[in-house]
Amino acid sequence: MGHLDHAAFGWLTPVLSYVMACIGAALGLRCTVRALGTTGRSRRNWLFTAASAIGTGIWTMHFVAMLGFRVSGTDIRYDVPLTILSLVVAVVVVCAGVFAVGYSRDRNRALLLGGLTTGLGVASMHYLGMAAVRLHGHVHYDPVLVGLSVLIAVVAATAALWAGLNIKSPVAVTVASLVMGAAVSSMHYTGMFAVSVRVTPSGQELPGATAMQFIFPLAVGLGSYLFLTSAFVALSPTADERQASASAQRPVQSAAR
Repeated sequence: MGHLDHAAFGWLTPVLSYVMACIGAALGLRCTVRALGTTGRSRRNWLFTAASAIGTGIWTMHFVAMLGFRVSGTDIRYDVPLTILSLVVAVVVVCAGVFAVGYSRDRNRALLLGGLTTGLGVASMHYLGMAAVRLHGHVHYDPVLVGLSVLIAVVAATAALWAGLNIKSPVAVTVASLVMGAAVSSMHYTGMFAVSVRVTPSGQELPGATAMQFIFPLAVGLGSYLFLTSAFVALSPTADERQASASAQRPVQSAAR
């Protein structure tokens, strides 16, 4: 059995991955709050932004954490198409959950269905990402820990959607995002502790790309997207601010006439 190291760079990758999960959750929650305060095309655009933020944050969290993953006795490579597919799955399923909550008239039913769908999608993203790992040996999973990781994903996703519906203030969103980041990180590391590897030494070159060749540049790019989108959302006026501005302009326009 190969020895697994989940934090080859010490606390750097766990802490950084947690930060990325928190940023994605906070941005997604703020966008969901904005969406529920609007209608029509504006609501749709905010929901798309929320889904992309949460999905991207979860995926970035997973693969930043994977930068610290090592197995003694073998190199590790990543299948590029499968890795990209895991990103697409993350965004699509989160989008389905967010839109279910954003447009459904029965919020409780939408919350349960959206939480289940999104949680299973997040778990699928995680294990698709693990399926993209290439190494000299065979990967095995503890079914109990796998089931626990899926349960954590469903609970975390449901809690995130509930927060998007019920939490409005920036302070509450910040607290909720910290909790969500912890939940997503817990799901990831529970899934990783379910992994065991039986190494088969070989001199054959592994297919795929190394983490630094592919995962690191992509994670940096997506992380930059999250930071830039966060700045855009922070600088965008809310519906209340736009309404207040419009109300302030009416007396001025009336006086000018």
